[in-house]
Amino acid sequence: MATREPVDPIRSNNALWDDWTAVHEQSAFYDLAGFKRGGVRLMPHEIEAVGDVSGLELLHLQCHFGIDTLSWARLGARVTGADFSAAAIDLARRVAEEIGFPDARFVRSDLYDLPEVLDGDFDLVYTSSGVLGWLPDIRRWAQVVAHFVRPGGRFYIFEVHPVVMAFQDEGVAPGELRLAYPYWEHRDPIALPVRGSYADPTADVPTPTEYGWDHSLGEIVSGLIDAGLVVRSLREHPFLPWKVDFLVEALDGTWRLPPDAPGELPLSFSILATKPG
Repeated sequence: MATREPVDPIRSNNALWDDWTAVHEQSAFYDLAGFKRGGVRLMPHEIEAVGDVSGLELLHLQCHFGIDTLSWARLGARVTGADFSAAAIDLARRVAEEIGFPDARFVRSDLYDLPEVLDGDFDLVYTSSGVLGWLPDIRRWAQVVAHFVRPGGRFYIFEVHPVVMAFQDEGVAPGELRLAYPYWEHRDPIALPVRGSYADPTADVPTPTEYGWDHSLGEIVSGLIDAGLVVRSLREHPFLPWKVDFLVEALDGTWRLPPDAPGELPLSFSILATKPG
């Protein structure tokens, strides 16, 4: 009797992001054609927190197909992006050439293997939102981050708040908070059926399952500190940049708890950290 090979969640997620890249290239959510015409795809509070990046060497971890990476290039940084999806990296390289940044580097690598693939260190290491849940070990992530921050350099992350990840995010009403998932890090991944993509829920996606891990805010911050970084600021925000069913869209295009919600909840957070020089 034949036996089935156990599922490797990282390889499955890699295949999923290859599938999603084809969807996202054509999606209204990313509006790649509009991005090619100009502008940046960063949130104002990110630009404000990081400040002037002119001439800085910047590494963007888990960069997908590089729109945020190339936004920093448009603001004057010398950029490198890294992602585990070969399809995403190929697209990022094509976009960089097309919009006039042939010196932008894009590296295909599993995040944990990146120190063996990419040489050097950087003035700024940046991580955009929606990425930590794809990683099984937050301490190893923090060590990779610290590895690439040069002495005197900085790390910045804006990410969905771990509290949000503990609630059911589909099939619930605005303001309905239903605990469903772990808050602290767990060894075994959460397996969820793939229904299109967050950028296009109607898309036909061959990979059937996505796998994710949760990490508490304390584990994230402690991991960075233990890796040798100094946390300069930790801020919690009342908004997300994408749709979640228990939130409502605000006038500024962000997603927030309904105005009549009987309480408050942090929905995202940002950290600015430095490496001692």
